[in-house]
Amino acid sequence: MDWMNLFDMILHVDKSLGIWIANYGTLVYAVLFAIIFCETAFVIFPFLPGDSLLFIAGTFCATGAMNPWILVVLLVLASVLGNTINYWIGSLIGHKIMAKDFRWIDKAALKKTHEFYEKHGGKTVVLARFIPIVRTFAPFVAGFSEMSHKNFQIFNVLGGLLWILSLVVSGYFFGNIPFIKNNLNVIVLIGVGAAIVPIVLGLLWKFGKSFFLKKKN
Repeated sequence: MDWMNLFDMILHVDKSLGIWIANYGTLVYAVLFAIIFCETAFVIFPFLPGDSLLFIAGTFCATGAMNPWILVVLLVLASVLGNTINYWIGSLIGHKIMAKDFRWIDKAALKKTHEFYEKHGGKTVVLARFIPIVRTFAPFVAGFSEMSHKNFQIFNVLGGLLWILSLVVSGYFFGNIPFIKNNLNVIVLIGVGAAIVPIVLGLLWKFGKSFFLKKKN
C-alpha cells in the first residue's frame, strides 16, 4: 500500500472501516484513537472524519466486529487528551502574545474573549464537540483566551463523554437500518445543521438585543 492510498484510507476511514477491521483486526482501535486524538488536538487536522466515523464504528460494534466498551473508553480518552493538548497549545501561544506588545493584537479584545470563556466557555466547549471544524478550534481558543484549566477540564470530559457515547450508541442501535445506512451523509448534515442553527440564532438574538439597546440609549 503506497502512502497516497494509506492517506486516502485514513481520511475516509469512516467509509473504509470494514476493510481496516478485516486487514488489521484489533489494530483498528489504535487507528481510531489516533484519528480522534489528532482531530481534537491539532488545529491543522479539522478535515479528519469525526461524527460519521463514530457512528459507523457503532454499527460495526453492533455486528460484533468491534467491542463497544473498549471502543468507547479509548475514544473518550482520545478526545479528552486531544482537547487538553489543544488547550495547552493555545494557552502557550496566548501567554507569549500577552507578554509582548504586538501592535496587530487587540489586547482589549483578548480580555473580552477571556471573560466570555470564563462565563460561557463551558457551554461552548461541550456544544463544539458536535460541530465539525469548530470542535477542533474551540479548545485552542479556550486556552488562548486563558479559560481556567479546571473549568475547561470539567466541560472537556463532559463534552467528550456526550459526543462519543451519543454517536457510538446511535450507530450501534440504528446504523444497520438500511435507510440510515444508505443516507448517512444526509443524516450527518442534518445533525450538524441541528447543532449549528440554535447557536447561530442565539448569537443573532444577542446581537440584535444589544444593538437595539444601544440605539435606545
